[in-house]
Amino acid sequence: MKPLRKFDHRYHLPSPHFIGVASIVVLVLGAIFIYAGVYNIGADAHHASGTTAMIEHMRERSIAVRAGDIKPPADLGSAERIAAGAGLYAEMCTGCHLAPGMAPTELSQGLYPKAPVFKGEPEHGPGEQFWAIKHGIKMTAMPAWGVTHNDELIWNMVAFVQKLPGMSQADYDRLVASAPADHDEMMEGMAGSHHDAAGEGAMPTPAAHADHGADGHTH
Repeated sequence: MKPLRKFDHRYHLPSPHFIGVASIVVLVLGAIFIYAGVYNIGADAHHASGTTAMIEHMRERSIAVRAGDIKPPADLGSAERIAAGAGLYAEMCTGCHLAPGMAPTELSQGLYPKAPVFKGEPEHGPGEQFWAIKHGIKMTAMPAWGVTHNDELIWNMVAFVQKLPGMSQADYDRLVASAPADHDEMMEGMAGSHHDAAGEGAMPTPAAHADHGADGHTH
């Protein structure tokens, strides 16, 4: 029996020359793929199931990692926060996420990926919802509301969304009716700075009423 030949990586691993040529070929093919417009960017051309699963997993992990240290305020479940959040949700979110008893809208039907409709148990905790509402999600039509709304208002939205799954239309209508008069009123009461210097998720410090006409809102 012949003795086993000693492993020599020089004969089993690709050479640097081969790796360099292969890398160039991949880059050239990628450039051709992009420039030729092969990929259909249309929202009515859905991803393959494997691509969807990969993107969803990446999204969930990205949010979970960044929201890990966010602590909700002690009064998150207060009636005042929930009612204020109901008013914000009714004005800002129903076009995509709908509401109890609401039929799909033209906007919600044309979105891809579809915006979640809150029916069952909450899929995410308060910290994750806060992060997603504040920072938005790329390529989903989910805006970064933190650009125009401070943490106080975003926590109000979280408080309401946590209660939304399973809510009846009657309860939803009652909460919206009990909300502050309108979105402008809540925006006027917002702290002067959209971003609290104390850190992610921290509560804003009280400030004088800002001039709503300067913030560009046309709700």
